[in-house]
Amino acid sequence: MSTHFAHAYIKGIDSMPRKTSIVASLVRDRYVADAIVILEHTPRRAARPVLKAIDSAKANLLNSGVSIDPKTIRIARISVTAGTRIRRFVPASRGRALPFEKVSSNIFVEVAGEEKAKKAETTKKEDK
Repeated sequence: MSTHFAHAYIKGIDSMPRKTSIVASLVRDRYVADAIVILEHTPRRAARPVLKAIDSAKANLLNSGVSIDPKTIRIARISVTAGTRIRRFVPASRGRALPFEKVSSNIFVEVAGEEKAKKAETTKKEDK
């Protein structure tokens, strides 16, 4: 049996990287089935994009052409990096404009799974 890898890279999540990485650290180095249950019960806004990234990586692995055992799929690597920053302005008193930045995040998920064991052909005994 050999290990196969697949990844998903989600860009432009409208959430701060620090807040998103807190959610990602909840499921780091876990099996995908456990991670899905944890994220479905996590009351944070960033839990949904992390869940979608994990589901996407899992689907990429299962549809890669190799028969993978779904029970063995685990999160090999998950990281959250800073995405693009968009400068915006908010109106202030006396005709001024105060700048602020809208920060986004990028989520990288890599999953690993074991190949299904091939069944050995059974030899049928002929009745005498």
